[in-house]
Formats: sequence, C-alpha cells, structure tokens
Amino acid sequence: MKTQIAQGVVKGISYTDYRKIVTDLLAENKSSGREQSEDLLHYSKLNETRMHRLDKTIQVTDAVIDKLHSLQKDYIWLVLSEGWCGDAAQIIPILFKLASVTDKIKLKLLFRDENDGLMNFFLTNGARAIPKLLILDKETLEVKGTWGPRPEGATNLIKSYKAQYGIVDETAKTELQLWYLHDKGFSTMNELANLMLHLDQLGH
Repeated sequence: MKTQIAQGVVKGISYTDYRKIVTDLLAENKSSGREQSEDLLHYSKLNETRMHRLDKTIQVTDAVIDKLHSLQKDYIWLVLSEGWCGDAAQIIPILFKLASVTDKIKLKLLFRDENDGLMNFFLTNGARAIPKLLILDKETLEVKGTWGPRPEGATNLIKSYKAQYGIVDETAKTELQLWYLHDKGFSTMNELANLMLHLDQLGH
C-alpha cells in the first residue's frame, strides 16, 4: 500500500488540472474513466454545471476556518474521484475551498479508474465508492484517516431509501442532489474540520 500511496502523491493533480481534464473530455463528448456511456456523459455534463455553481457559491464558515487554522501538522489530502460521479461533483469543490483557507493542507486528485491498486485498499462496504479522501501525514505519507464517499446525512438518506425500495434509482439520485442543495456543503465542511482537528490532536 505504501508504494501505491507514494505513487498517488506523485501522480496527484491540482483541482484546476482535474477540472480542465474533465472539461476537455466533455468537449470530445467523453466522460472520465474507463467506461463510456450516454448516461455517464449526461451525468458528467450535469456535474460540470454543478461544480461551476459551487465554485462560485461555497462559503467556508468562520468556525471551520478557525479549526483548520489551528492545525499543527501538515497534511496531504489525496482524493480518488471521477467526473461522472454526482457525490464527487458536490464534494470536490468543497475540498478545494477547505484546502485553500489553510497552508496545512495540500489537495491532490486522482482518477479512480487509473488507480485501481490504490482504490482497492480503500473500499466502502466492498465497493469502489468515490469520492474517497485519504488524509496523509505530509512528511511520512502515513494514512492518518479517510473520509467519503459522502457526509453522514447523505449516507443515511441513501441507506433508508435502499432499505425501503431495495434499489438506488433515479429518484434516489434526485433526492440526494436535493439534499446536497439544501445542505450547502455545511455537513461536509463540519465533518472534515472536526475530523482534521481530532487527527491533529491524536498526532500530538
């Protein structure tokens, strides 16, 4: 695993580069990742619009900024993602904003399908669920914690929908996107700020 993480850190790209790759692929009517389909292309286009909107509208709260400013150690956030993923579209812009308000966190992104080896170490309930955030000690590249693929409230929504209907269908996906819209990123910000504070205190 150490080798895969070290390679991931070297290969990891910036948020700006990640966005550019996804946008350039869309210009060729392609989605990121191995699989190509009308559905994935459709989701990728929707997500592009969502990410543009989130880039403009996300505001990091003062409480979250204070927590991130209090971090003592330096970290790398290594994130596995793809352009067609609805959860990633809602979360990656928030990760970028959070990393932008502190010099203690460096954000690097990887495309999941190009990094099977690394992804397979960090499955969620046996699935290659994304986005998956690996929180690394910047000096040692040791994994201090992980987060993802979605905040607790969104996870619970999908769990209860699946329990009720036995499936995650288009209705579930629509409900999930509405949840994100109403939440305005606050759950993700607060969960991550609290997690970082906890991990930082453990390290001291």
